[in-house]
Amino acid sequence: MTLDADLAWFSHLRFVTRKRKRGGTWGERRSTRRGAGLEFADYRDYTPGDDPRRVDWNLYARLDRPYIRLFEEEEDLAVWVLLDGSTSMGWGEGETARWPAVQRLAVALGALALLSGDGLYGAVLQDGRLGASWGPERGRGVLPDWQAWCARLTPGGAASLANALRNLAGRPGLALLLTDGYDLDGLRAGVALLAGRGHEVVLLHLLTPEELNPTLRGDLRLVDAETGAKREVTVDGAALDAYQRRLADWQAELRALVGKHGGRYGLLRTDVPLRRMLLEDLRRARIVS
Repeated sequence: MTLDADLAWFSHLRFVTRKRKRGGTWGERRSTRRGAGLEFADYRDYTPGDDPRRVDWNLYARLDRPYIRLFEEEEDLAVWVLLDGSTSMGWGEGETARWPAVQRLAVALGALALLSGDGLYGAVLQDGRLGASWGPERGRGVLPDWQAWCARLTPGGAASLANALRNLAGRPGLALLLTDGYDLDGLRAGVALLAGRGHEVVLLHLLTPEELNPTLRGDLRLVDAETGAKREVTVDGAALDAYQRRLADWQAELRALVGKHGGRYGLLRTDVPLRRMLLEDLRRARIVS
């Protein structure tokens, strides 16, 4: 994804989310409006990229620390792009490989947050810990830095998503979790943990064409990419039918899991072009509009 060439076609998109309103209740996120007449709601810490005109300089003079004024009608969203960095995320070859698709999507989601004036955080979840992290940052000017950070990431190690997410600290907001979904136990605990901390969770489930419609046949030895465990299987018509049923059950379980905590689920194919992924698939899942 080249930023200058590709940002224009989705710069009008926005995340569909809920925003914590004054008083602690959740409501639909409203469009940003500035000017006289807006009712003051609260303060938050200044982060790089904020408009200096929104700093309360009188408060800064008293406390020697910058704070941003928030208003009742004004959006203030923290967007977290969380990447499952386990070895299985590197599955696939060529144009349909999972990790390059994850990187492209992460760049686009981060760009959408920055173009919308939201605060952007990035983190990789690997081996039960937080790996590389980024942000918080704001503003179009840091887009090249975000793209470069995403390009440097590589998958490796076990998932252990719940353990990694326990170490996540920062403002609650919209948590976009990009994963292959194989660490189901970790997702159960991790999604509950994120929701309990005030995040609205969106689980983006990225699968390759081979995972969705296997072409393998015959007697095979399957090797787990993360544990090295081996299993002898015979892949025939009956086995493929059972696989498709389990695949549908798996997707339904993940959808129910995030729905239970007020979140959303989107299934994404790694062979789908990024433009279609954003303009069609994520719109259909009511993740962007």
